[in-house]
Amino acid sequence: MTVTFSDIEAAAERIQGHVVRTPCAFSQRLSAVTKTKLWLKSENQQYTSAFKERGALNKLLQLNADEKSRGVFAASAGNHAQGLAYHAKRLGIPATIVMPIGTPFVKVEKTLGYGAEVVIEGHSYDEASVIAQKLCNEKGGVYVHPFNDEQVLTGQGTLVMEMLQDVPELDVILVPIGGGGLIAGAAIAAKAMKPWIKIIGVEAAMFPSFTARRRGMPIPMGGATIAEGIAVKEVGDISFDLANPLVDDVLIIDEADFEHAIAALANVEKTVTEGAGAAGLAAVMRYPDRFEGLNVGLILCGGNIDLRLLASVLQRELVREKRLVTYRILGDDRPGMLSRMADVIAEKGGNIVDVAHNRLVLDVPAKGAEFDIMVETQGPRHAFEISEALRSTGYALRMD
Repeated sequence: MTVTFSDIEAAAERIQGHVVRTPCAFSQRLSAVTKTKLWLKSENQQYTSAFKERGALNKLLQLNADEKSRGVFAASAGNHAQGLAYHAKRLGIPATIVMPIGTPFVKVEKTLGYGAEVVIEGHSYDEASVIAQKLCNEKGGVYVHPFNDEQVLTGQGTLVMEMLQDVPELDVILVPIGGGGLIAGAAIAAKAMKPWIKIIGVEAAMFPSFTARRRGMPIPMGGATIAEGIAVKEVGDISFDLANPLVDDVLIIDEADFEHAIAALANVEKTVTEGAGAAGLAAVMRYPDRFEGLNVGLILCGGNIDLRLLASVLQRELVREKRLVTYRILGDDRPGMLSRMADVIAEKGGNIVDVAHNRLVLDVPAKGAEFDIMVETQGPRHAFEISEALRSTGYALRMD
């Protein structure tokens, strides 16, 4: 088992013209905020909005005529599914994808749109993988693993080769880790081109599979992470063995870190990423001292986030920033009470978004009521000014 930089160069030549050579651009505003020099590799600009096309295509282009006729099978939470389905259709190869229950609808819909047969089974990627391999064996197809495959991870390595060709001054590259295919290919390419560069993985706290394998100890895994693209309980044997000697460190980040980074990329860079795609920025924002002053490469590995989830993330960020505040007021249940509070908020320049009027809360007097008033503010200071104005009316208040 071995993958060399020559293999990655050959893969780059093989897939050239069939995938987008995405930009690796400097982010002036995010660099200023994080006190680093951030370079963003925008793989969310691929046709299927994710880097997975690279590995899938590299694998498909090396199948013989008999293998192509038997079709390909895979399990995926979405991005590998789309990349494989899209290029399989281009090449006239039948594709069957097993996707876990709960996969974002946008990913299922797109995979179907690319012409693949989709089977929704299994409550996790790992369960879906078992089902997909069983189907593949029954039908005599070729299994295309999303990360535990040398040809697939070789294709993923072309991404970092492009990064260092475009930005040779990079000091460190942050790589999201799920099953390990991307970081294996990335590390091989990066260390061959620039041996002293640092390769740092980023994992979701709910699924630290690479860290668990590296430490040789069981770590509880599972949960509804926003980074479903890297929600893998067991890193691949092949990808781990190739990556482990080359990876300098692995950082683990929480759900709030993913949300903060998704919102920052949307607000500052005007670019949409899914949870896994924002992992690199999330790590820099979580551990700023580690990267201060360095040239840091981030991989925006995917942009396939459900729009409802994106809307929720952006609204939750407004709540964190106190730009969307709910004031809970205990007051008298009499005519004009709500109007009076609305006048106070309006005088302070707040914009009322929603009002809930509850008379049946048992810890409120029978002649009283509880009001939840959601207000759009200009930030923490403005939110405080509104709260003080409401308190001046003489009613009890709590701010959420």
